[in-house]
Order: sequence, then C-alpha cells, then structure tokens
Amino acid sequence: MHADKNRELAALTRWRRDLHRIPELDDELPETLAYLRGVLQDLPCEVLEPCPGALCAWFDLGRNSSVAIRADMDALPVPERTGAPYASAHPGRMHACGHDGHMAMALAAATWVGDVARGRVDGVCAQDLPRNVLVVFQPAEETAGGAARVCGSDLFERVRAERIFGFHLWPELPAGTLASRPGALLARSSEVTAKFLGRASHIARWREGRDALAAAARFVPSAEAMCGRLAEESGEPCLLRFGRLEAGTVRNAIAGQARAEGSLRVFSDEIFDRAREAVVSLAENAAAAEGCSVELGFSEGYPPVVNDADLFALAEAALPGLARVKEPLLIAEDFSFYQRRLPGVFLLLGTGTNVPLHADTFDFDERVLLAGLDAYRRLLLMP
Repeated sequence: MHADKNRELAALTRWRRDLHRIPELDDELPETLAYLRGVLQDLPCEVLEPCPGALCAWFDLGRNSSVAIRADMDALPVPERTGAPYASAHPGRMHACGHDGHMAMALAAATWVGDVARGRVDGVCAQDLPRNVLVVFQPAEETAGGAARVCGSDLFERVRAERIFGFHLWPELPAGTLASRPGALLARSSEVTAKFLGRASHIARWREGRDALAAAARFVPSAEAMCGRLAEESGEPCLLRFGRLEAGTVRNAIAGQARAEGSLRVFSDEIFDRAREAVVSLAENAAAAEGCSVELGFSEGYPPVVNDADLFALAEAALPGLARVKEPLLIAEDFSFYQRRLPGVFLLLGTGTNVPLHADTFDFDERVLLAGLDAYRRLLLMP
C-alpha cells in the first residue's frame, strides 16, 4: 500500500476505534463531541455549534458557495458482543450502525481539506477546491431526527451551502463498493399506533363485552394487505407491518383494550396520504365490527431520501465504479431533511460483512473507509 494510504488508514482506524469505544445516545454526546473537537482544533477551520448537540467544521476558502458533508454521531442502546479489543466501554451502548465509521471518514475528509488549504497535498492546491467546505457532525439520527434541528438553524444560509453529501455503511454490498441511485433511495417512515377501546367481561358472558382484541385482530392483517394492494396498483413501494400487539389481562376475559404498533414505509407524500386514509378507514371498520372505538396515531417520521437527479449525475461522473441500487430501500434515514433544504446525494458504502446493521456483533474492516474518503475527495473537487 502507498505510504499516504498507510497513513490515512492508520488515522481512520484510530479515529474509528476510539469513537467506537465511547458510544453515546441521542443528544447526550459529551465524550464524542470532545473527541471530535480535539481532532478539529488543529485544522484551519472554524468550529461551529448550529444547534445543541451538533458540531461543524467550517473551511472558509473565500468562495461564493459551499459544499457540505454530513456524519451522524449517535449510537444505539445495544449491548456489544463483538469481543473486539476496541469494544464499547459503555455498558448497554454500541456503535452498531456504523456511525463511528461515518465520523472517521468525515474527520479524514476535514483533515484532507485542511492539508490542501495549507499546501501540504501534492498535486492539489486550495484553488482546486471550487467551494468552501462544511463538515457537519449531527446528533440523534437514530431517535429524534437531529438533521431537522440542524436544518432549523441558519447554518446553511450563513455558509451559502448549495449541495450536501453523506454516506451509510452497508453490510450487503461488497467491501469498498459505492452504490446509490437517482431519485428515491430510502423510504419515508411513520410509526403507526392503533389503540382499540372496548369493554372487558368474563368470556362466559362475552356478549356483554366489547372485544378489543378481536378488533385489533381484524385490523392488523387487513391494513397490511391493503398496503400491499396499494403498492401493486401504484407501482410504488408501500409497506405497513406491525411488530407489537398487546391485549387483555387474562385468558378467560374479553380484552377491554388492545394496542397495535407498526411502521409505514413509502416513497412519496401522495402514497403516504392514500395509505393513511385507508388505514384510518380500516381501523374504524374493525372497531365498529366489535362495538369498540379506536384511537389512531401516525408519527411525523422522516421524509424519504431522494437524491437530486442533476447532482447525482455529476457525482456519478466523478465516482468511477459507482454502482446503481436497482430499487429503493425500505429503511429510513434523516439525511432526507437536508435534501429538503438543498440538493443532496446519499451513498452506500459496502462493508462486505454478513452481520446486519443494529446487530450486537456488527463490525467491519476499516480499509473500506479508504473508499469513502476517496469518494469525499472527488466530490469536494467536483465542479
């Protein structure tokens, strides 16, 4: 391996493993933020805090516009079982979604921009960077959508940002492979909660009861099947599945209450509105059939990740070997909030592992991060 690559890999590995040891949740990221500040303080950038829990490195190169890259910082409430020497030092918490790798790549990109600005990179000078560079480290991707709070600040207006890029590590792709697609890539998510209210009674006097369990049992399969039909009719993916159902207290009593919790995934506001209207109707019909009432809620969730077609075309030309994802994926990601403010492209970086994201044994070879760093450099140099 070339000497420069060896140095880059050593830095990526050190940053990723240091951050992996200190996973923190949601907005409570004091150790993570302190670590990032420690790296950024030696770079020729201004460190900004656009909102609580977020940290940005701003490289003002005197250009009229800026390009942003984003990394998420939060971990998951998952006890780690990798057995790695750099395993989590925080019991019950783990970087099981690769955000430690995302941060390491962003730190490496920031370091490279700093070296370019100082004239330390052979073959590349500051004038080769057509835009100022903003590196965004955001909290709460896994929970409350920290990207929305970053967008709610005046950050992008202040730095005159005109485009943004981001990555997610992806176990299903071969190690080091980059992939994405123009248009819809990841889904809009909305958590669906249906609470059926009936009347409890002994099963021997079941006619006096109002069976909330039976209402929920009618509703769940009908709602799931409806979204399948909507997907077939529209030619656009639409998925609703329920992962939790609770009802009743004992086996020999009619349930007075039942609660179904699921998640709706779509790729457009139109299909979301159609699915929500149909779900409401099905819930009301199921409740009425059993003499119950129903309280139905839909969370705001995250918008769909939709890659700007023009910016994607430029990125595809700048990234040799970029593979195209054939169909949109049904996971959700809050990078979508940035794309509602400015053109953005989200990319997947393969780790080539058989362990899925969020698993307590998720790990990867840091050499894949070199491909992400190389892509960031190409994107930052892009006209």
